[in-house]
Amino acid sequence: MKARLNITLHDVGVRRGKRWVLKHIDLNLRAGERWALIGSNGAGKTQLLKLLSTEIWPTPTGSEKRRFTLGRRVIEEIDAKPLIACLGAELQDKFARYGWDFSVRDIVAAGLHDTDILLSPVTRDQRRKVAGVLRACGMLRLAGRNFLSLSYGQKRLALLARALVRKPHWLLLDELYNGLDARFRRKVDAILARARKRGQSWVVAAHRAADIPRGTNRLLHLQDGRILATRTLRAGARMPVALREPTESAPALSNARRPAEQAGALTLLQLTQATLYVEYCCVLRNLNWRLQHGEQWAVLGANGSGKSSFLRLLYGDLAPASGGTIKRGGFVRGTPIEHWKQTVGFVSPELQSDYAIDVSIRELVASGRHASIGLNEAPDAEDLRIANLWLGYFHLNAVAQRRPRELSYGQMRRALFARAMAAAPRLLLLDEPLTGLDTQQRHLMRDLLSGLMARGITLVMAVHHPEDLPAGITHALHLHNRQARALPYRIAN
Repeated sequence: MKARLNITLHDVGVRRGKRWVLKHIDLNLRAGERWALIGSNGAGKTQLLKLLSTEIWPTPTGSEKRRFTLGRRVIEEIDAKPLIACLGAELQDKFARYGWDFSVRDIVAAGLHDTDILLSPVTRDQRRKVAGVLRACGMLRLAGRNFLSLSYGQKRLALLARALVRKPHWLLLDELYNGLDARFRRKVDAILARARKRGQSWVVAAHRAADIPRGTNRLLHLQDGRILATRTLRAGARMPVALREPTESAPALSNARRPAEQAGALTLLQLTQATLYVEYCCVLRNLNWRLQHGEQWAVLGANGSGKSSFLRLLYGDLAPASGGTIKRGGFVRGTPIEHWKQTVGFVSPELQSDYAIDVSIRELVASGRHASIGLNEAPDAEDLRIANLWLGYFHLNAVAQRRPRELSYGQMRRALFARAMAAAPRLLLLDEPLTGLDTQQRHLMRDLLSGLMARGITLVMAVHHPEDLPAGITHALHLHNRQARALPYRIAN
């Protein structure tokens, strides 16, 4: 039987500035094991995956050890690296941030060399390997498509194919299922089931019990950069407390008012015969839809149905094709779109990738008052007062001076929520806003959104997980095959 890779960490830590993000890590990952990695936002899960992959080095202390063995034979890190493949939201965001719009075929081929982009011509043997893994992942028909033209789920599958093309011994997967609908989840399940039969091992970081793949047999719980517990997972065992939803509600926001107490049925947005193209591809056709003040909408649909594009249309990042119109209540035609955006809170995965810039988290939150990416001028006293208010609400004071790249994915999502609230919005547009949040933070966020709706803020929220929707949703918009169908939420649910 061919020897497979084992990874051992002893008294390993990672320090960022004066702060230890990982400390005193002792861990032995044996070939054939498949681990679930859990912990709250900021616990150090992503940093641990990077440490295991050799992407980052342990901070030298004199006692730290990171060892790789093939069977019983110790090998160098440079020889272990090709046997480990990583996939997380950071990589998917990087392609969007840098505009790397290469073909799916070329992106998967780059995985053979563990480079972000293809740096040399593809050989015949490499083309055969790429075609084989794309076929196994159900992506062969999309091999010639440009990566940025794919749906969110298709991008994730393409990057999973990229991770698998080298036939690694270990897969390090950071929130793999985030943003995937049921159909794409089944595809990923099938791919990982085949990987398990081939004897491949994995470490999967997850915040939800449903995001732990079948066949996972070990659990690692991180807390504040340290290992809280490890244990064996048995089929049918009850999920750890850290992955269960709380049953108690967080305190309600004060001064709550019912939507009926607000002023009339003001139309906030109206689409008439709106057809939307993205990258020359028709996403939505002849859409007629109206958003009234006090209505609360869930936007539902499969990956690729146009949910994100629909929200970007409402926000003003996209415009309907000729012949269609979008009217924004209280704004006459010709008003600069920035004036509208300053009344709207917007949270999306694309915004999270856009914010890989050199600003502090406090400045990021303050920028929400100006609907900008970063600030053109230093924040004034009122900007800072509002930013500090929302930083405190989302428990981000301790990271207020850090840069976006120094936060965990979930911490950054909370920072974008704080940015959205800094605008004192009358409308919130939220694209999978609870993605990347731990169980407690998802619960608190749902309570916050319910409280905001009760105070008269209108919500349009795209989700894949119905359990992410806060209490108070009144309508649902189903997107499918470039068409939209509106229903009362009680019927749609």
